[in-house]
Amino acid sequence: MRSLSDSAAADGVIDAADFTVEFVGEGGELRCEPLTRCGGVRFEDVAPARSFAMFKGQRNFPGRWWSSTVAAHVGYESWLERDHVMLLDFDPAVVGIASQPFWLSWPARDGVRRHLPDYFARVEDGTAMVIDVRPDERIKARDADAFAVTAAACSAVGWRFRRVGVVESVFAANVRWLSRYRHPRCGRREDIVARLVEVFTQPTPLFEGAERAGDRLLVLPVLFHLLWRQVLAADLTGALLGPATVVRASRPPW
Repeated sequence: MRSLSDSAAADGVIDAADFTVEFVGEGGELRCEPLTRCGGVRFEDVAPARSFAMFKGQRNFPGRWWSSTVAAHVGYESWLERDHVMLLDFDPAVVGIASQPFWLSWPARDGVRRHLPDYFARVEDGTAMVIDVRPDERIKARDADAFAVTAAACSAVGWRFRRVGVVESVFAANVRWLSRYRHPRCGRREDIVARLVEVFTQPTPLFEGAERAGDRLLVLPVLFHLLWRQVLAADLTGALLGPATVVRASRPPW
């Protein structure tokens, strides 16, 4: 097998047959398959290929995010990863999420290299995304090589690849606030849901619309849940959500 490098990946000189994929099968067994056989594997349902390390004194902050998309916990190894799994959960087009889904191996000049992407996501149209989370300032040459080769490998089997970094602070804060209302129980009052969709058919300030829909204390959790589901929409990038934030209906609630 020939060795692969960042230059080879950048030039498109890559073959899916050069790669193997290690992942946890349905029965919990470790499977190792050629990448060419993995295009149809539901990696959104696999267990993590590596356990999340937790020990006293560690500098990162691992944990588990309860995803409203998959109704289960998804692991993360840092607060930045937490923000990105939150954004995947927030994206209505995403229908499946798995963390650390597989090891990707390929021949390199210094031997066989392995890379473990951070997330695999399935989109409602059936396509797939492989995601690595790394801030720009923390990408070293060897990391850039791994990302470039991974991107090319994904392309070879019809997957998209994204390398993402720091999330814009206002947007992250707003989505984090809405995530507190992501559980389906926040949207169980169908009567309030219907009133809110009707009220916000015309763009209206948040508190004004909530009060027109009923008792504000009862209405606000439902309103925030609908913003999380993007049934209602608002500008989440310009400023923090507040009483005067203009909200509008975006898509049907059911």
